[in-house]
Amino acid sequence: MNTHNDNQPIWQHEHTLGQDRRKSGELRTLIVVLLTAATMILEITAGIAYGSMALLADGLHMASHATALTIALFAYIYARRNAHSDRFCFGTGKVNSLAGFTGAVLLALFALVMAWESFHRIVEPVPIAFNQALVVAFLGLLVNGVSVMVLGVGHSQQNDGQHVEADDPSASQHHIEHEHEHDHNLRSAYLHVLADALTSLLAITALLAGKYLGLNWLDPVMGIVGAVLVAHWSFGLLTSTAAVLLDHRAPGTIENAIRQSVETAGDRVTDLHVWIIGPGTYCLIMSVASENPQPPQHYKSLLPEGMRLEHVTIEVLKLDHSALDGTE
Repeated sequence: MNTHNDNQPIWQHEHTLGQDRRKSGELRTLIVVLLTAATMILEITAGIAYGSMALLADGLHMASHATALTIALFAYIYARRNAHSDRFCFGTGKVNSLAGFTGAVLLALFALVMAWESFHRIVEPVPIAFNQALVVAFLGLLVNGVSVMVLGVGHSQQNDGQHVEADDPSASQHHIEHEHEHDHNLRSAYLHVLADALTSLLAITALLAGKYLGLNWLDPVMGIVGAVLVAHWSFGLLTSTAAVLLDHRAPGTIENAIRQSVETAGDRVTDLHVWIIGPGTYCLIMSVASENPQPPQHYKSLLPEGMRLEHVTIEVLKLDHSALDGTE
């Protein structure tokens, strides 16, 4: 449950919640930042040297994602270095979600620019240098494909919307464990490189169709398709990060698991507040009414294992049947 330093009295505990430890996502994000920045510099330099607008434009496009990835990297470092600061009531866990929210906003702006530019090119077509553009697109796909593999969070995030039956203990426990894997900061970085990879893949498809089949109109249309998909990803990330920043309730499966574990021998949970305060970490405040009240520590010992409940506060009340039943 709560972290405790052996040098502290038992009634005190730290609020770092594991944020002082270097996360694997930090190193992976650093690798992707360096890879993206190097490609960006190469493309901008080549675009200026060879007078290629396609290369220069893609280099500037990479710069926007390099900026977003740098924000994600900064968030990891800031959260880790300030984990022991007493300015944060529950540690720096929400820095992760704040960075993810910022990345989602940038992703939404990127989708808007993609859609606008694509629409503009449908109305006013421009000549396409197919060979140069294909080289740029293949280079972008290669770099972002490597970046997607480095970040490697695609599979673990595909089940965000999965329905879990509340009365299925095994499914509930699986959902609880899955919730603990969430790293909004890493997901934001992943979506940025995935958006880049998708853009390159759609561009290659459209450019090949334009070069060999004369379907030049497919290039801006693919841009709009990509913009819609990126906007969809952005909305999902905005929703999940905003829920954390606004202290939404924990999923019903978690609340139900807590109630089922505590409501034994006639005890009742009369008030329950569970909300996320960091990646996979929840804060719990609960009131328990009992005919035979036990110390709060007893009810803490009943809480399910593996939930990473921190800063648990339990109020114990004498069970009043008339108050619960609404009778005098």
